[in-house]
Amino acid sequence: MIIPVLSLFLLACSGNSQSKDTTVTKPPVVFNKQSQIHKNHYQTIIQPLYEKQLLKTGFNGSILLAKNGETVFEDYQGFINFSTKAPITPSSTFHLASISKTFTAMTILKLMEQGRLKLDDDIRKYLSHFPYSSITIKNLLSHRTGLPKYDLFMSASRSYITRTKNRRGKRIKRTVYVKDPVYITGLSTNLDVLRYLVEIRPPVESMPNRRYSYCNTNYALLALVIEKITGQSYPRYMRDSVFTPLGMKDTYVFSIKDTANYIPSYTPGKIPFGLEKLDCIYGDKNIYSNVRDLLQWDRALYQGTYISNTTQHMAYQPLSNETKGKRNYGLGWHLYVDSPNPTIVYHNGWWHGNNTVFRRLIGDTATVIILGNKFNSNIWSAGKLSSVFTGTIDSKLIDE
Repeated sequence: MIIPVLSLFLLACSGNSQSKDTTVTKPPVVFNKQSQIHKNHYQTIIQPLYEKQLLKTGFNGSILLAKNGETVFEDYQGFINFSTKAPITPSSTFHLASISKTFTAMTILKLMEQGRLKLDDDIRKYLSHFPYSSITIKNLLSHRTGLPKYDLFMSASRSYITRTKNRRGKRIKRTVYVKDPVYITGLSTNLDVLRYLVEIRPPVESMPNRRYSYCNTNYALLALVIEKITGQSYPRYMRDSVFTPLGMKDTYVFSIKDTANYIPSYTPGKIPFGLEKLDCIYGDKNIYSNVRDLLQWDRALYQGTYISNTTQHMAYQPLSNETKGKRNYGLGWHLYVDSPNPTIVYHNGWWHGNNTVFRRLIGDTATVIILGNKFNSNIWSAGKLSSVFTGTIDSKLIDE
């Protein structure tokens, strides 16, 4: 296993003037209190949809729907541990998988608001031996770096994009996967990812800012940037500066120090996943939380108590416009842009047996949160429960 040396890679940093969009000032959301009649109405509509889309498909997890910052539907089904038969409760925590990226992204933007970084900073300002040029913090946030994917190259494989002709003779893009020698064994950390990039320098998929390509490497590196700027480990900084101040009492970051307390997830056949090589890398994943704590996160975003609504407005602007369609990506958030309807801001997640939904209808101040620890693809399509807030049948399937 490669042993990381922090001082080898990280540059000292100094405070910088902030860089953000100030053209649109967005005030905090003021929630309108829901009457019990309204809550009962939502529950009556949600229950049969919930039973059809999740309960009848073997759902094992927790669900919460909120309107104007208040819970209108909540339920817990199944076991957090199938071996002990420990039931899922409101305090049970789930691996959020890629929903973790929303925390990493908003923390970077918070540091920007504090004047401690600029979005157009070159990443080499913070990671001194980083071998790729012209990659900015904004490129990392928006998945426009072209960097190789660590979940491939750390697992002895890599990918590249090529153009070929399909059966109709039309030229199309195709992803090719290639096996490589194994350079790293054992449990890996974020610094192992950086060390691999420095020493092996796997080929990039594209030049920076050429195109959108969803890549976990980007957010593993952003976690290292947070550590360098704050002088604290990502798990500690997130606990002390994000989770605790926002009242997220059950939320934490899983790291290599926590392997003795690993909470397994399960296959559809209830077989647990053991710890694997990439399970201790954070920033792109590895935040554990529950639906009630995520509602606290949701409220903080609506009300601008963590970062301003003006900065959030910037984060929710579509940046992957070279790809046609309604799906897009901003700064740490997937977007469903269907003008003149309000943009849907969301992030789904998957890791091992965990798959998750965090879907925010910011035009309706409504939220759908679904967390599962026994893999069930219906969890992603159950985002259609948002139709109870829009008043229309939502047939859009928003997947990871």
